[in-house]
Amino acid sequence: MSIQSLRCIALLLGFSTMIAGPARAVDLKGEIAPTGKLRVAIGISAAGGAFWSNKTESGAYAGVPVDLGKEMATQLGVPVEYVAFQNSGQITDAASKGVWDVTFLPQDPERETKMSFGPVYEVADATYIIKAGSPITNFATLDQPAIKVAAVNNTTTMRGARAHLKNANVTGYQTYDEIFNLLKNGEIDAFALSRDQLNKMALKIPGTKVLDETFKKTVTAVAVPLNHPQALAFVTKFMTDARTNGILRKAYDDNGLKDAPIRSE
Repeated sequence: MSIQSLRCIALLLGFSTMIAGPARAVDLKGEIAPTGKLRVAIGISAAGGAFWSNKTESGAYAGVPVDLGKEMATQLGVPVEYVAFQNSGQITDAASKGVWDVTFLPQDPERETKMSFGPVYEVADATYIIKAGSPITNFATLDQPAIKVAAVNNTTTMRGARAHLKNANVTGYQTYDEIFNLLKNGEIDAFALSRDQLNKMALKIPGTKVLDETFKKTVTAVAVPLNHPQALAFVTKFMTDARTNGILRKAYDDNGLKDAPIRSE
């Protein structure tokens, strides 16, 4: 049994004790939704996948985190409010500012110092998409001086790409859309992101290619700000149950991920 699984079991046991009485329920709402609403931090992008959300033509938000946050608020008996950010790095930077209550984002050791994570609900393979017309065919030909690699700023993928590439220049940009346009215009050589998202991007930019190799496995999990033990116990139980009661599968299916397996390791 993994350390992550042991942590989740301990949190579930703690949550069972926590909800023993009405006073505890009040304490939970006060900790996880101090404004009276459950403020769910989401990253906005057209990239899709199990982390990103988007804004529809009607002005509403859509995405796996949107659906999970709504269901979580329903179980708590409070309204949901979405707090939109350009990327997961901005969500991380805001963790100590009291502007959001729960989020769903890629986890790494640096972020574990700024927020508390519950169960992993997605594992994605990170790689690179190469611009059209480039002679680059693998990691070896990519990792060369003067090669320009882009990543979304202050993300787990950006940190992974910088650790992986010893010679190429990895630059962070604020949004997926900005990097998409740079790649489309041939202004960068490569873009580091999850394979599923890059495969979809390759269909939109003819001539680009996604490398077969993987440089990092990115895990995405539910998270709350530090020092919120009741909130962490609640979201841990919620996500553990969501894997078996169909809530997580439905969130995937309703957001264009019907063929995507739910991976936790």
